[in-house]
Order: sequence, then C-alpha cells, then structure tokens
Amino acid sequence: MKIVRVTYTTKAEYAEQNQNNIKNVMDDLQKLNAAGINYNACLSADGKTFTHLAFFNADEDQKILNDLASFKSFQEQLKASGLESPPKQELLNLVGSSQNIFNA
Repeated sequence: MKIVRVTYTTKAEYAEQNQNNIKNVMDDLQKLNAAGINYNACLSADGKTFTHLAFFNADEDQKILNDLASFKSFQEQLKASGLESPPKQELLNLVGSSQNIFNA
C-alpha cells in the first residue's frame, strides 16, 4: 500500500475553480470504481488550503489516477493558477484504520 498526502494553498480567487476540478476527478474515479484507490480531498477553514490524501493498493492504482484526463487537467490548471504555497508531498505509512482499506 502507498499513501500520499499533498497540501497546498491556492489564491483565494482560484479556490472555487480548484474545488470544481477536484469534483471532476472524483466523479471520474467513482465512474471507474477503481477498488485500489481511496482518494480524498479536503479544504481548510481558510477556504484556500487543500489537503489531498490518497491510498493506493498498488503502484498500478496510482498510475490509473495519474493517467486520468481530469486529473491531468486539474494538475495543469492548478500549476497555471499561481499558488500562494506550492504542493508539499509526503509519503505516509498506515498505522491503523477504523475501516478495512482494500480489504487488507
């Protein structure tokens, strides 16, 4: 299992568009019903700091996300928007969970 957390801050005027782009990615992932991906995105109280937390059962599952047209578009638009704080990526290790992730 691979767990990735990414945090960044958009400009206030871009936050709504970023949310729409994230929703497009989530819609596509739900349509794919990719069992090896558990992907969540949250917005902080400031209304412009986003945290993404992605659980991948295998490297192939991460490739599914990275190859999605909606995900590529999300990344391109985010990069072009001029961020207040650039993405910070961290790889995490699971210690415990209240639910079985990937039936492991």
